[in-house]
Amino acid sequence: MIELEGIGYRIGGNWLVRNINITIEKGTLWGFVGPNGAGKSTLLRLISGELLPTTGEIRILGKPIHSYAPQTLARLRAYLQQKRDINFPFTSLEIVLFGRHPHLNGTKETTADLLIAKEALRQVEAHMFAKRLYPTLSGGEASRVDIARILTQAPDLFLLDEPTNHLDPRHQVQILNLCKTICGHGKTAITAIHDLNLASMYTHRLLLLKDGISVACGTPEAVLTLDLLSETYGIPFEVLPHPDGYPWVMPSLNTS
Repeated sequence: MIELEGIGYRIGGNWLVRNINITIEKGTLWGFVGPNGAGKSTLLRLISGELLPTTGEIRILGKPIHSYAPQTLARLRAYLQQKRDINFPFTSLEIVLFGRHPHLNGTKETTADLLIAKEALRQVEAHMFAKRLYPTLSGGEASRVDIARILTQAPDLFLLDEPTNHLDPRHQVQILNLCKTICGHGKTAITAIHDLNLASMYTHRLLLLKDGISVACGTPEAVLTLDLLSETYGIPFEVLPHPDGYPWVMPSLNTS
């Protein structure tokens, strides 16, 4: 579904990502992992079409991303940014209804749009905040409303930058279960995520980045190895088999 060929992005003389070549198949959940500043968010912004690559080409469904009209692209992909500040006194339901904008063609939302928005709030257990003003929500509550907004957009591709940020463990698991369910219905999701164990538990494929360069790409079992993690993060790790079959990752207390 998504092809990145020779993708690089440079600001001045500084390459934020360089020579990324991956193909992301329909119906898969991908994780971008790596240290702060590795290029995860930049790569999501490039795939969203917000940034133009300095080198290479990104194709969605075989077409260069910037050949799509903005409204068509908005129906095709939804992008949840890491920093999401809205200070106007919109209710949570109004925020979620923003996701229907690409489908309205300039008309007012219908009863059907309202039902879609309310169902999205219910899916992330945020329906009780529907009438609450968005700026009054806690970080975790606002994150759930933001995820409801992109569900309401109903795209084929979900781009999620730290979707579990601010969430307690219950809601982290809920959101990632929802992502996996979405992919099971033939949609595609790509998430930048710092929690390596959540990435190991939920993703089909991982891209491990350091200094904007791909260190490894493959299944969690292939990527989350002691040598690769230690090289990428600059600290020793322990990698143990979890009873459910995926790698369980811990920074090592033994730094000698």
